[in-house]
Amino acid sequence: MATDRKAKLAQTNHWDEILALRDRQREQVRNGIQVIKQSELPLEVSRQGLMRWYLHPAIKDTVLSVLLFFQQEIPPGSRSGRLKFQGGQVMLILEGQGYTLIDGVKHPWKAGDLLNLPLRADGIIVQHFNTDPHQPARFVAAEPNWLESTTVDRGCGFEQLEDAPEYRG
Repeated sequence: MATDRKAKLAQTNHWDEILALRDRQREQVRNGIQVIKQSELPLEVSRQGLMRWYLHPAIKDTVLSVLLFFQQEIPPGSRSGRLKFQGGQVMLILEGQGYTLIDGVKHPWKAGDLLNLPLRADGIIVQHFNTDPHQPARFVAAEPNWLESTTVDRGCGFEQLEDAPEYRG
């Protein structure tokens, strides 16, 4: 097994791979999209709910890749999935009202509020709720893109603990 790995590794010049990665990153900055239009982004139904991704590790045609940035919509009276993750995210509430449970503690919010999700070594458990039975809640969220340097687990484990009710996967 070790000799197979050694032979496979010997087929690649890893220094040249670093230089090629540098060149791909430079190309992305030089030719990437600078204005990301909401009208050009799909609204996906995910395990977290209804989301529209502006910046994501799998999106490679934008100038910036050091952040995760998304819009999330929670239908009237609904909720997001429940998630354990590292934290370190800010959310600007654009529309609606509701609350977020952070490790079981309720934090009410409404349009115009900014919610700070704390960064904790052991992670946090988060779920968002729309308390309005008639109007959707909508927010945007941003966090550093640690995924490439620290893996998706980001040192604490990354687990979908409960799916949003709209998810049919």
